[in-house]
Amino acid sequence: MHTKTLIDAAVINSSNSERKGFAERLFAHWSSRLVYAQTWEDPQADIAALQLKPGANILTISSGGCNALAYLSADPAAVHAVDLNGAHLAMLEIKKQAIKHLPDYDAVLHFLGNASQADNLKRYQRHIRRHLSEDASSFWESRSLLGKPRFHFFSNNAYQHGLLGDFIGFAHWFVRLMGGDMQQLASARTMAEQTTLFEKHVAPVFDTRLFQFIAKQPIALYSLGIRPAQFAVLKNEAKQGLHLLFKERLRHLACDFPLEQNCFAHQAFARRYDTSSQAALPMYLQKNHFPALRNNIDRIYPHHTSLTEFLRQQPRASMDAYLFLDAQDWMDQAQLTELWQQVSRTAAAGAKVVFRTGGSASPLEQMLPAHLLAAWHTDPEQNRRLHASDRSAIYGGMHLYQKNAVA
Repeated sequence: MHTKTLIDAAVINSSNSERKGFAERLFAHWSSRLVYAQTWEDPQADIAALQLKPGANILTISSGGCNALAYLSADPAAVHAVDLNGAHLAMLEIKKQAIKHLPDYDAVLHFLGNASQADNLKRYQRHIRRHLSEDASSFWESRSLLGKPRFHFFSNNAYQHGLLGDFIGFAHWFVRLMGGDMQQLASARTMAEQTTLFEKHVAPVFDTRLFQFIAKQPIALYSLGIRPAQFAVLKNEAKQGLHLLFKERLRHLACDFPLEQNCFAHQAFARRYDTSSQAALPMYLQKNHFPALRNNIDRIYPHHTSLTEFLRQQPRASMDAYLFLDAQDWMDQAQLTELWQQVSRTAAAGAKVVFRTGGSASPLEQMLPAHLLAAWHTDPEQNRRLHASDRSAIYGGMHLYQKNAVA
């Protein structure tokens, strides 16, 4: 099915309000292109939450593909990567084929880590191009708005492309316009310096009248993947103003984790990965995980469909782990109920579900029928610890639910 059709069906569920319906349609239009060149949820936090055992069957949303690939390090039987957006599956595919077919780890690091070398065009043409699926090939060989085939992204800072990459670039420009400089954070050598640089070069921008005005506009946040329903939740939680909520989340990213161990902070502030430091790389690009990823690379399966439709095709009690990113924030009550009917049917004994939310609260307690919710349990204290450990720091909550044992 076409990407736009899938996203429209998932997102446009607010036709009862003309204004809200327009906002949903606009968000769906924006989301039909490449949004995430890299995934913005922390797979280390996911794996710690799930405690995956070898041979697990995993369902995840693909997004930029980074996390789906990272889960291969846990030696699963299969990682099913589902996405409504075909561009995200094309990003997963090029990363998968690079890991599988480039000559060695160093070549993979040049192509996917640095992602900005002229030699990457030859790497693509010699080692990757012929292995791409028809859909992925069509995406990477077609021309971008810059006039060149999209595979040229990997010779021109690949992770600065996509809707979020464009937004981060705009954010850097805007902060400079307001007298700050986000890139200064990339020079910090200690966590104390991170805090000092954030307070000097970034924090004051959030208190300007212009930023306070922009923070109130839902359309300004679509490039972050914040849909209208999420915006409403954030606005309700931000009692003292959305500008302060956004400042605290960026402070969490900038100050609460060592820069040399946070690939998300490097993308936000330096707009690139630090390939000189293994700990600063995304998990799927770290050398100690490379043998497992290459060995297990054919255990990753892309699916251009919705979570619910994928699960309808799976046998009862066949899945061990589900990773929904923030997709449930997109769903109305009927969609969420349909999804969890299939989750409960397909969940094996002890299966776990991990997801993020734009606000701090899980939607399940308010929206799921009692008989569905009764089959699962969660620990709010553990959820708070998981959220605190997520280095991407852009969400209000991280939640873990486990299927109850049958008496």
